[in-house]
Amino acid sequence: MNTWTAIFDWDGVIIDSSRAHEASWERLAAEQGYSLPPNHFKRSFGMKNEQIIPDILGWTRDAEQIRVLSLRKESLYRQVIREEGIAPLPGVASWLEALRAAAIPCAIASSTHRENITCTLGLIGFEKYFDAIVSGEDVTHGKPAPDIFLLAAKKLDATPSQCVVFEDAHVGIEAARRAGMKVVGVATTHSAETLLGTDRIVRRLDELTVEAVAGWFDGASVE
Repeated sequence: MNTWTAIFDWDGVIIDSSRAHEASWERLAAEQGYSLPPNHFKRSFGMKNEQIIPDILGWTRDAEQIRVLSLRKESLYRQVIREEGIAPLPGVASWLEALRAAAIPCAIASSTHRENITCTLGLIGFEKYFDAIVSGEDVTHGKPAPDIFLLAAKKLDATPSQCVVFEDAHVGIEAARRAGMKVVGVATTHSAETLLGTDRIVRRLDELTVEAVAGWFDGASVE
């Protein structure tokens, strides 16, 4: 019987998609005649488009216009990754293979759109590693609300206390904590010293071992 389950954020944890996402916002702004505020991308990391467009970019608060812009932005993102390619972050493939060998259930829980995730999974050949996908469309309240992680746990038939979340974003770490889950902070998007509230911080996922993480649930210290 498994002692734990793994829930992964997507952008900045499995793949380095930041350049492609930023490029898609730039293409959208140019196409629609909008301007992008300074540091918008870093400030919005981990949020749903429905939060980013009105609150970070200040483009519009009209729900239908937000929906149209959001869908177009994601279409442009998929265009970018198909044109330029995308790869998993270093250490990801070996960590996912170790989890698969140990029969640890794995889910993706990301604010990004499902079509982006499935498109990228096909491009990098990672479909076999994940038992469930929860995307931004599946929840009303995005991170830092805990909803996306709680739904992922439900899909894996796991209790929140059994789950380890792998996150790079501050809002995602907060969401995982609010869900009552353990959190591994991945220092890709933000520096390690800013990833507060985590159980462990890594720069690469293959710094971890399945046995060490299992030990967190047996009363062992987090190492």
